[in-house]
Amino acid sequence: MSMLWTRTPTPRSTIGSPPVAPSSPEAGRQPAPPATPTGRLGPAAADGEGGDRGGTDHSGTDHSGTDRGGTDHSGTDHSGTDRGGAGTTVAAAALVGLLLLPFLPLVLASLSQGYFHPQLLPETWSLRAWRLVLAPGAGTWVALRDSLVVAAGVTLVSLVVAVPAGRVLGTRSFRGRRAVEVVLLLPVLVPGIAVAIGLHVTFLRLGLAGTLPGVVLVHLVPATPYVVLLSAGVFANADLGLEDQARTLGANRRQVAWSVTRPLVAPGLAVAALFGFLVSWGQYATTLVVGGGRVVTLPILLFASAAGGDTAVTAATALVHALPAVALLVATARILGRDVPTLGGAR
Repeated sequence: MSMLWTRTPTPRSTIGSPPVAPSSPEAGRQPAPPATPTGRLGPAAADGEGGDRGGTDHSGTDHSGTDRGGTDHSGTDHSGTDRGGAGTTVAAAALVGLLLLPFLPLVLASLSQGYFHPQLLPETWSLRAWRLVLAPGAGTWVALRDSLVVAAGVTLVSLVVAVPAGRVLGTRSFRGRRAVEVVLLLPVLVPGIAVAIGLHVTFLRLGLAGTLPGVVLVHLVPATPYVVLLSAGVFANADLGLEDQARTLGANRRQVAWSVTRPLVAPGLAVAALFGFLVSWGQYATTLVVGGGRVVTLPILLFASAAGGDTAVTAATALVHALPAVALLVATARILGRDVPTLGGAR
């Protein structure tokens, strides 16, 4: 019967190496720490109760701050976004209310019969004023038509003049540029009634007094400076270097103007056109002098209603005069709020 003998190998000594310390019997008998399911060492990582109390799951992710701080599990905090959106909505509602506040007394007065100053609300409600204003023989529809025709004509002609003039003023430096800008501002600085009286004599000789073309021409005097100066600012801020790049790529003048220049300047020119329309829409003195009572626009009709002394009719006429301008302003703002396509379809 053979016996198995175990032989303990003797460690070899290496020249220059420090002597190996003998291991103690107690150190060899210490058990290894148990391995946790996640592969970590130590009882703290394997303690499931501690993880539950601290809000930490077994994957090592802390969800306690998520639930308390209003943050979703993706780590994005939406509380500030919600508060910012609510603040923006409140500010927009307050701004709209502030803009519409002046129309409230007009609405109340137009729906009343005998609405006087100490009263907060009318004692008697009536549609009498609106029936009178919107009646076929009241002249309101004719005045509205003439106002739209004159304002549209002024806007179109002023844009035809302002686009090339604004491009030159906004993109080129030349001698006398400041003098040209001062001359453009002179019709705005001079009272409109003085300009109208001076032009009335000339229009009488040309046969333009008392006609729609004559009123359009006299409205161009105060409206064109605004459109030209705004157009100059639009062209000055536009990146017109894209035109040269398009020509380098083989585009002709028409393609450059329609596909490159138009998207760059269209929003700004729309604002300039809106200014020209509103300036013409509110002209009273120039229309009265040059029109001579033959061309009746809404401002002329409004002043005539105010002279009549009927508060309800005057309020209804004022609302008819204001609503088209407000509607155009809102429509322009909505159009400009959309994305404008640029070269290559980029937005």
